[in-house]
Amino acid sequence: MKIGLLGGSFNPAHAGHLHVAQQAMRHLGLDQLWLMVSPGNPLKPTAGMAPLAARLASAARIADGRRIIATDIESRLGTRFTRDTMRELKRRFPRARFVWLMGADNLIQMPRWGRWRDIVHAMPMLVVPRPGATRPALAGQVAKRHQNIRLPARAGLCLAAKQAPAWILLPVREHAASATELRRRILEGTQP
Repeated sequence: MKIGLLGGSFNPAHAGHLHVAQQAMRHLGLDQLWLMVSPGNPLKPTAGMAPLAARLASAARIADGRRIIATDIESRLGTRFTRDTMRELKRRFPRARFVWLMGADNLIQMPRWGRWRDIVHAMPMLVVPRPGATRPALAGQVAKRHQNIRLPARAGLCLAAKQAPAWILLPVREHAASATELRRRILEGTQP
């Protein structure tokens, strides 16, 4: 089974998350995609962070519950760092072929993640364009250091079968939705 993993705060989930999920499903030929709602991102402030149950409910609203699934699996596994989550998922689901999904904005900040090189080597990765972040991400530390393992986009259907390290930049349109902007509009009363 080929499973895409899209981790995040989902504070709240929005159309951009769904766009990433649908594009990944199509381009990678995934059987499932898990929207992994983080119990708490160590790099994000807790102020303004909705409770896990509210964020999970938000992700469930954009999921279909069959192929795109909202889950609090990190909370249930007791993992907080990406490398630990990856290791535990591979241990618990040895027959699954996982692909880690991330926006280009996260590729830029990845060197701030704990043991980020282990993450690159744990699972093949799909990087999705993000407004204002795609070009800086491709010029950034992670992309430059690992340009020799970057595969052409046409290799997408084979990505889940590849052994890490391997990554692809998915050539799809950028989606402008942002949880930060959505929260701002909710506070202003301009978002229904």
